[in-house]
Amino acid sequence: MKRLLLLGGVTEALAIARTLGPQHIYSLAGIGRVPTDLTCQVRVGGYGGAAGLAQFIESEGIDLLLDATHPYAAQISQNAATAAQLSAIPCWALRRPAWQAQAGDDWREVSDWAELVEALKPFKRPLFTLGREPLQHLDEIPDGQFWTLRALDQYPGNKRCEVIGARGPFLLDEERGLFERRQIDVLISKNSGSSATEPKLEVARERGVPVLILKRPEPAGVEREFGSVVNTLEALTQQGYLLPL
Repeated sequence: MKRLLLLGGVTEALAIARTLGPQHIYSLAGIGRVPTDLTCQVRVGGYGGAAGLAQFIESEGIDLLLDATHPYAAQISQNAATAAQLSAIPCWALRRPAWQAQAGDDWREVSDWAELVEALKPFKRPLFTLGREPLQHLDEIPDGQFWTLRALDQYPGNKRCEVIGARGPFLLDEERGLFERRQIDVLISKNSGSSATEPKLEVARERGVPVLILKRPEPAGVEREFGSVVNTLEALTQQGYLLPL
């Protein structure tokens, strides 16, 4: 009986997990909500790097590793590719297509936090949608700037930063209201490719607000890549991990 280990994180991973039988494992880092209505096994927590993941693969008799983590989870993806090599099993990856700039967009790509801070200097009311990373820099907010930071959960801010705990999907009118109330003059975002968070880009386009895009990390090398859930499920069915519909 073939066994699949699915490394989750993005919404598409849960869609795949809902098709898996009890012999398969859906693995989550533990950030966010853990589903309780799946037929497959659910594992929460890390592995201790590539070597630990390889040990788990071998001890559980895993035949295929499917990486469906976030496009910016570079270390996890590299650990997955390395662990698959160590265990002599194939590693596949579901990778969301990146957003593409449209007419009217003012996108400016930055490679790291230092570049981002430099690019932020002309602005006063930035909206951060990078997750928790900016929380480490709240004491570095320059005079004249007030940050709005949106993350999955609520965290303490300070006198120059308000943290909003909110989970997508976000509606277009909600995003319009947020930009208007906070007088946002620049948006900071990862290029996650998620439809759930795409409305903020549309609002930035409407209002002529620049977007600082954090560059995607280079993906780890794997045997097969997929850009959609449908194509991934088709391949899993062809290889005998799922029953044909």
